[in-house]
Amino acid sequence: MYQQQNFKTHLVQWFDKNQRDMPWRETTNPYYIWLSEVMLQQTQVKTVIDYYYRFIDKFPTIAALSKASEDEVLKYWEGLGYYSRARNFHTAIKEVDDKYHGIVPDEPELFKQLKGVGPYTEAAVMSIAFDKPLATVDGNVFRVWSRLNNDHRDIKLQSTRKAYEQELLPFVQQQAGTFNQAMMELGALICTPKNPMCLFCPVQEHCEAFHIGNMTELPVKTKNTTKKTITQKVFLIRNKAGQYVLEKRQQKLLNGMWQFPMHEFDNADQAISELLNTAITTLDEPLMQLKHQFTHLTWDIKVYAVPYTVDNITLPDNMIWFDLDDRDQFSLPVSMSKIYQFITG
Repeated sequence: MYQQQNFKTHLVQWFDKNQRDMPWRETTNPYYIWLSEVMLQQTQVKTVIDYYYRFIDKFPTIAALSKASEDEVLKYWEGLGYYSRARNFHTAIKEVDDKYHGIVPDEPELFKQLKGVGPYTEAAVMSIAFDKPLATVDGNVFRVWSRLNNDHRDIKLQSTRKAYEQELLPFVQQQAGTFNQAMMELGALICTPKNPMCLFCPVQEHCEAFHIGNMTELPVKTKNTTKKTITQKVFLIRNKAGQYVLEKRQQKLLNGMWQFPMHEFDNADQAISELLNTAITTLDEPLMQLKHQFTHLTWDIKVYAVPYTVDNITLPDNMIWFDLDDRDQFSLPVSMSKIYQFITG
């Protein structure tokens, strides 16, 4: 193992000069730092910045977010994806408002008990906001640390994450937040997955993989199994007033988001007819088709028009008649936003 202090000094000096300007780096407010970490999970920095500004403008304090409805929160998250992050964050903020008088707890043992707070979020928020000696391990850190040590352990294994957290502990006894951010920034800007810029790396002399020449072989990560594909049928059902049926999802995936009625293709006509207690038939050919990718599955979506108006029916509790002009009041998944844009032309 290389000299710890020498390595850390080189890394932190590079970070001080080269870190990107990000709004959450300009604040010590743990609520804002926490929000940024939740938004940044599975999402690129350039995408997050506008969402971050809009969110804190709408919900500038823990009290403001705590009082907001889930629909309102999801609306301001719309387009970021992974909506369970927003629901968990909202729940956790309400816990903070209720149990801790609106003050984010600075003790890791208390913070990690909040809804949706896993090891990474705990370490990131506690180290950046409160300088607690916890090491963050995300995709960037996995890559940097595995290359520095020529480490071929499978990073998909929980045992590897735990080992990395322990191995990084000596570096976070002081300046924890700075070191963690520097490691992640190095992975984002220099130690990239396919074409690492090793000649510009501030810790090149410490990197075993660079000296061997096998940087792009690391980190080791077992491949995911093939994604499951589900064919979905979407129904565009109108009434005489030109309103469309919209339903609020009850399923775990995209729970609480609004969509045009959608069912798995093979039994879709029967399912929607039973829900509305009236026979529903569609045109033979879809108006449009699109794919929606999730981490673990793909929706192959086919959109069909019902060629007549449907009136005098009682909608289930999770369905409404939707006026196209009221789009801003509803949080739609990306796929449904595309369908809405197609309808409105």
